[in-house]
Amino acid sequence: MRRGLLSDYFAGVALKRLSAVEADPKRSHQHEFAGGHLRTMFGDEDRLKFPARFIWLSDEQEGVTEDGVLSWYDSRRSNPNRSAEYRLYYFDNSVTALMKEGDTFFVATRGDGSAMVIIVPQGSTIENQLTWLFGIENQAKLQFQTREIPQDDTSRLDFAARYILDELGIDAEEPEADRLDTILEQYGASFPTTQDFSRIARESLPDVSPHDDADMVLMAWLEREELLFRRLERHIVAERLRTGFMASDQADVDGFIAFSLSVQNRRKSRAGYSLEHHLDALFSARQIKFQRGAETENRNKPDFLFPGQAEYRSPKFPSERLTMLGAKSTCKDRWRQVLSEAQKIQHKHLLTLEPGISENQTAEMQAKHLQLVLPSSLHQTYREGQRPWLMNVDQFISLIQSRQNSTS
Repeated sequence: MRRGLLSDYFAGVALKRLSAVEADPKRSHQHEFAGGHLRTMFGDEDRLKFPARFIWLSDEQEGVTEDGVLSWYDSRRSNPNRSAEYRLYYFDNSVTALMKEGDTFFVATRGDGSAMVIIVPQGSTIENQLTWLFGIENQAKLQFQTREIPQDDTSRLDFAARYILDELGIDAEEPEADRLDTILEQYGASFPTTQDFSRIARESLPDVSPHDDADMVLMAWLEREELLFRRLERHIVAERLRTGFMASDQADVDGFIAFSLSVQNRRKSRAGYSLEHHLDALFSARQIKFQRGAETENRNKPDFLFPGQAEYRSPKFPSERLTMLGAKSTCKDRWRQVLSEAQKIQHKHLLTLEPGISENQTAEMQAKHLQLVLPSSLHQTYREGQRPWLMNVDQFISLIQSRQNSTS
């Protein structure tokens, strides 16, 4: 099945660190980003008040999004004796109010003539993710860089790219996703349980064996379920929109809001359950002994405990042969929750699908004896200095098997 391309969504991108005069209204009232390097993206003609979406993202807080406009112009156009000096003018909004000196500024052009302005904190995970997504070198000082998005398979969207696009509020469509409809026909306009949906995804890939490479298998299952879910969701939402939101001849605003929230909440909860269900199937197929949600201390319940609760509670069972695995499709700042979930296990493991976690965060994980586990294909989204420390799924399974074989 052909994947979508990044060029389906963006034509070009530029980034830089924001200076004080660009970001701080106390230092300047110009409301302008220096624009000389942007001429390859916006051209030489003035463009006044073209549509733009402003987005502010950080690792700890909810993002802020607001639609607005930008203006691109040569401030010296009326003076032919002076060289051109281009500026990208913005108007105050809830996103520009949050930006500050040193933040990273991305501006991306889209095929419909609009633009997207993204502001993120320096050194953050989302900064890493965006520089990786757009294929831009993440240099220390982040001098102005621009890049045209190639319209070929080098911009093919993989799991990590679609993950990051989702953070930007962009649903990456699969051009040939309608081929999945035959799998979904029997479910009509309703979702199966999360466990059944994961099973359906695995069964739809008969050529993928749980005994194959563990990293490849897990990603194949996860990607298939993601495609199936988005396709079924699209059918269900379209049908609900066709029926409309009217009550007693009036617009049912509360009904519309409730339905919208239910769609968002289902997406978030399903992703976490999906990861756990597929890990369960992978471990079970390999005859690994484990328990999901076993209670440890203070009513904590790790996602996976190896070999299980009985061994964990037994004073005779060696603690060095116990293993705990947290499973979180997204990490953000929630990874610290894992640290208190099994006090007898000093070195804990966390499996996540989040690409490009910042160096500051992974350094803190190391300091707190938390080992990050990711499918191999996601390791490329991390900095070179981080990669030797990362563990993949196959390595984690080998660790568990060696510990369990030594107890038999």
